[in-house]
Amino acid sequence: MICKIRLSEAGVHLFDRVSGLNVLLDEVEVPAEQVSRAPRYLSVALTNACELRCSYCYAPKHAATLDIDRVVAWAVELDGAGCLGVGFGGGEPTAHRRFAQLCTQVAELTSMAVTFTTHGHRLTPRLADALRGSVHFARLSVDGVGATYERLRRRPFAAVISAATLLRSVAPIGINTVVNADTIGELDDLAEFAAEVGASELLLLPEQPTAATPGISDADAERLVLWIRTARTGVRLAVSRSGLEASVPAAEAIPGEQPLDAHMHIDATSVLRPHAYASVGTPIEGSILDAVQALREAT
Repeated sequence: MICKIRLSEAGVHLFDRVSGLNVLLDEVEVPAEQVSRAPRYLSVALTNACELRCSYCYAPKHAATLDIDRVVAWAVELDGAGCLGVGFGGGEPTAHRRFAQLCTQVAELTSMAVTFTTHGHRLTPRLADALRGSVHFARLSVDGVGATYERLRRRPFAAVISAATLLRSVAPIGINTVVNADTIGELDDLAEFAAEVGASELLLLPEQPTAATPGISDADAERLVLWIRTARTGVRLAVSRSGLEASVPAAEAIPGEQPLDAHMHIDATSVLRPHAYASVGTPIEGSILDAVQALREAT
């Protein structure tokens, strides 16, 4: 096992991208000048393209795609500054014509974990073969089960079951689900589905407001919090940073970690943002570490 070392205000963080092992030596005091400059995790929207038309999707709808040479250069720079993982999304990341090549290059040129989130319907045995060995974790988006999924995603539910099996042959997987009026009543079924396909985690994403939808209602948010507090599932539960995490019993990954030290997001137009829901950010014009510093100063 070869662990990557990240220095933070909380101590010395050891990370193995193959096993997913994290160890924090919080008794070690790190001098301020040695604290890692990069965020612990970076998410990247490779493209805004996606053939699905989910009404609650918050991703931008204008055409935009990142150049993978720039993404690789950013990854190498961040790797050297203490970033532990990069997650590719969109839109639909597998719609990017050089997606597999990107994952391979980042895995070979850095010591970061490579992850991605997908709806699964573009995944083929050939793409899975190209990704195997270069991806350390993958997330499959599944909003509701059975007829609910088919109504919302307009794709056969059987196809997403097949996608889960194929994706699990690439890397360990998690299931993501948008929680709203349509899916709030199916959380037990979603947790059962996640366990059945061998997922290690169910990530709950309370619906965010968009131009077309108001986001999760207060009543459904209360139902979600109650479900999290009382559910007994066969998979680990997680919830996105959307305001509800303060209402549920959650483990703090790094005690006292500031949001911008934990995570930053790059959209498909090369703008660095605090997170994917943020409306403002800092354009990346040269060094990504310069943009990281500028975003911290502006936030």
